[in-house]
Amino acid sequence: MKLMKLYSLNSMSIPASTFRFVVIALLVFLLTACGRSETFVDLQQFVGEVQARPGEEVEPLPTFEAYEAFAYSAAGLRGPFDIPVIIQQSDGSVLAENVKPDFERVLEVLESHAIAELAMVGMMERKSIYVALVEDELGEVHRLKLGNYLGRNHGRVVFISETQLNLIEIVPNGNDGWVERPQSLVLTR
Repeated sequence: MKLMKLYSLNSMSIPASTFRFVVIALLVFLLTACGRSETFVDLQQFVGEVQARPGEEVEPLPTFEAYEAFAYSAAGLRGPFDIPVIIQQSDGSVLAENVKPDFERVLEVLESHAIAELAMVGMMERKSIYVALVEDELGEVHRLKLGNYLGRNHGRVVFISETQLNLIEIVPNGNDGWVERPQSLVLTR
């Protein structure tokens, strides 16, 4: 009696010769499916047509003008976003014609800051003379007395009390002249 080798698949018995045939047929099918076929003929034809076209001329790069640096020289003028200066004299008097800032004097530390960036945070009294404590936007506290300057518009301190600091700014009037404008910083803390 010949012994036949049987392979079992899900409770089915398959003879070894049949199993080998099925495996070989499956391998042949897979190899022919992975092989080169003629299904890409239209794609290859399109690629060939595109490559055969003559190349188009490329536009030249645009020329750029060199950057010219600009020095902003209007730092002492009124900012474009500040409230416009409208000065009306209540008594009808004529504004002083000799008002102009002193451009020869040495600028003080707080003159590089706008008034809106400064805040009065305290006051000291020394021999019945008030000294105002003013904080800038960096958090540094500065002492000011009468006659000190602050703000970008040549503001000079004219009065210091327990609750506020008054100053007079010299601003352009729009007609190539200057006018005085009162400002004040009120104690915030």
